[in-house]
Amino acid sequence: MDYEIKHNAGEERFEALANLQIIGVINYYKENDVLVVTHTGVESKYEGQGIAGALTKCLLTYIVKNNLKVTPLCSYTKAYIDRHPEYQNLLQEEYE
Repeated sequence: MDYEIKHNAGEERFEALANLQIIGVINYYKENDVLVVTHTGVESKYEGQGIAGALTKCLLTYIVKNNLKVTPLCSYTKAYIDRHPEYQNLLQEEYE
């Protein structure tokens, strides 16, 4: 399935789009130099296709490129970081 991921900074989220329709999102808010991730969701008919993982990887790449930290309030994002130790250094110190 073809989809693209875009950063919608105005809405504070990354969006997965297929045929110009939003099929998945990862929401956050910025607190100083920390992105606080609040929710990751994918439309039910698109679940299990790696879209949530792709959204999370895009978010974490954005964090790296912008010298930010992350606080994963979202259980999916926390589990993703736990499974990918290369992102552990991005965790906000208070959260670790």
